[in-house]
Amino acid sequence: QEQLVESGGGLVQAGGSLRLSCAASGRAFSRYAMGWFRQAPGKEREFVAAIVWTTGRTHYVDSLKGRFAVSRGSAKNTIYLQMNSLKPEDTAVYYCAASPRFPSSWSKDYDYWGQGTQVTVSS
Repeated sequence: QEQLVESGGGLVQAGGSLRLSCAASGRAFSRYAMGWFRQAPGKEREFVAAIVWTTGRTHYVDSLKGRFAVSRGSAKNTIYLQMNSLKPEDTAVYYCAASPRFPSSWSKDYDYWGQGTQVTVSS
């Protein structure tokens, strides 16, 4: 059964860094693009970044380019989101998701979702 499990969230001061991980299980994901989304309290879920398992090609929301970086692990069952120079407005629940479409920043294109991991950035 396909499953996505995020980890690595926590509390960090503004200017700090965090690396989120998403462990994927299930054969279907080898044909998918993996994305990161986030949702802050009272706000819509928004796209952050995506990566293709096979090619490593990436896609980012423009506002986070340069601060966030998505990558894949050597074992090809884990993806990462490196977040640098964090700001209080980055506080959100971060979700890992899988989509058969790339590039896509539309949440409805993503078929599988993890449970999310909380990131809190203090000022």
